Amino acid sequence: MLDHISIQVADPAKSAEFYTAALNALGVREAMRHERDGGLVIGLCGPDGFPHFWLGPVGGGECDVHSEREVHIAFSAADRQTVNDAHRAAVATGTEILHGPRVWPEYHPGYYAVFFRDLDGNNVEVVHHTFSAQTAP
Repeated sequence: MLDHISIQVADPAKSAEFYTAALNALGVREAMRHERDGGLVIGLCGPDGFPHFWLGPVGGGECDVHSEREVHIAFSAADRQTVNDAHRAAVATGTEILHGPRVWPEYHPGYYAVFFRDLDGNNVEVVHHTFSAQTAP
């Protein structure tokens, strides 16, 4: 059901250090990192090597621990058609579509996803991963 979750933090690098130290017994380690919209984004993984937990910068400048932060939740889809079906269903609800279905090669070549808002403004994603020896994260 869940593919990954992302939270916003004041300092992604420091948070990654914290989580990898605190969750070391679970085999949590850094899987990947990249710059996005001027900020560092870090994906952490467990023993399977897949980045299920993401840390990204708080939008809009300085971190205020009392400010509202967008949550990002990604749901796994069995195939690309399911991603397209989810897109059509989201459009039918009248919600804001953040990004229509497409390949996101900056994540990995077989990453196909749609992004939209839920009723509370959170970022919901439906994603399908097509992996091969060349596309594995």
